[in-house]
Amino acid sequence: MSDANDSAMAVPLNNTTLDAVPADILRPGYDRSKLTAGIVHIGVGNFHRAHQAWYLHRLMNAGRALGWAILGAGVRPNDMNMREVLASQDFLTTLIELSPEDRVAEVVGSMIGFLPVTEGHADLVEAMADPAIRIVSLTVTEGGYYLQDGAFDATHPDILHDAENPASPRTAFGAMIAALRLRRDAGHGPFTAQSCDNLQGNGNILRDVVVSLARLSDPALADWIDSRCSFPNSMVDSIVPATGPAELALVREMGIEDSAPVTHENFRQWVIQDDFCAGRPDWDQVGATFTADVHPYEDMKIRILNAGHQILANAGELLSVPTISDCMMTPAIRDLFRKVQTEEILPHIASVPGTSPAEYLALVERRFSNPAIRDTTRRVAFDGSSRHAGFLLPTIRDALSAGGTVDGLALVEALWARMCDGRREDGSQIEPNDPKWADLTAAAKAAKDRPNAWLEQTAVYGRVRESEAFTGAFEHWLSVIWRDGTLAAITRYSNDC
Repeated sequence: MSDANDSAMAVPLNNTTLDAVPADILRPGYDRSKLTAGIVHIGVGNFHRAHQAWYLHRLMNAGRALGWAILGAGVRPNDMNMREVLASQDFLTTLIELSPEDRVAEVVGSMIGFLPVTEGHADLVEAMADPAIRIVSLTVTEGGYYLQDGAFDATHPDILHDAENPASPRTAFGAMIAALRLRRDAGHGPFTAQSCDNLQGNGNILRDVVVSLARLSDPALADWIDSRCSFPNSMVDSIVPATGPAELALVREMGIEDSAPVTHENFRQWVIQDDFCAGRPDWDQVGATFTADVHPYEDMKIRILNAGHQILANAGELLSVPTISDCMMTPAIRDLFRKVQTEEILPHIASVPGTSPAEYLALVERRFSNPAIRDTTRRVAFDGSSRHAGFLLPTIRDALSAGGTVDGLALVEALWARMCDGRREDGSQIEPNDPKWADLTAAAKAAKDRPNAWLEQTAVYGRVRESEAFTGAFEHWLSVIWRDGTLAAITRYSNDC
């Protein structure tokens, strides 16, 4: 069937057309006109709409949490594009679950608005100051927390701006502080600030950023926030590719005209520290896990799944392998992944209730191998400066402390350095794919002749670069990659018993 015919037959997605959505597509079983906002979410990308918004939607379908609907928000100019798209379809989203055997679509309706994105964020501040809002959550990516060497960067221009102009902030964190000031001054209670990003101890990091920024302009307010607000840690997990022409065509083929559909794998997990100062939805009734200690779950997921993504994506980019599932189908890359995981990552991870590290790795391998999920190596390799620092370096540090091997992990870092040179093995160009791409490329080119030039990026490597075991292995593998090529290097590593 042609795209034109698909479009002609597809139902435009909005409140008035829900009854006309094809019968095999699930839709909200609740009256959206009865929903009221209880959550402001900053960073309305695909992951949020496939994850937190879905859990809330499922609660609403059970007749619960109708006072916890989501107001979307953003702090970047390009967030306006998402606002306009979602507003045109009454903030509804079609989620398409893709398994190797099947696909299932569902229309999610838990978001009821999207705040205007304006300079100074007055609308966002006003919304968060409303005592009806009890949770402010964020997905602003791992690199969005203004960290330098793992600590709050008080020298960043955006942070300096917000410290000097607290009433007209530039950052999400400055806007949260401005709203909390209004709540305190009006005698209202605090809200829970909930990070949903892939950072170990994400709640602790969010607390440090918000309290530290507040302290630069108003120490008394910083103390109030620190003592009154909650910042629960959480572990979030589902593979959610970017939306492109193929996804737009797929949703039309299924009978819906949706300008912002989301595809995702047939797996979700959300583990949350049960620490909410102003109440919370009962997400555990629809599959989330509340616990007093999220750290073991975070540790397992970040070090196996997120680090595993970087192992695959950097090698895949260099060898022109387009997707993560394709990487898992490429024997040399798959063998690299398995050996690094089993010999150098799993020994430093503890079990969690019901799952051992080996069992979790087997689950991750099945998920990464799902051919229905077209998750590009480029998307997964994005922002390596944050992802390597957050996902791989903790294991390298632990392995060095324990006297374990880091040979494969050093190879993974060498592959990243080679990738940041900007050329694949076939000579094609790798377009900039990191906020620090210019610095990374300069370091990568210098490291071709002097490998330590790459490790001098202290924001990533810190004191790890002082380890002779790690630096020696890194220098060896980077030299092999440049001399013999990526495929030869990873094959040599995997075949070395």
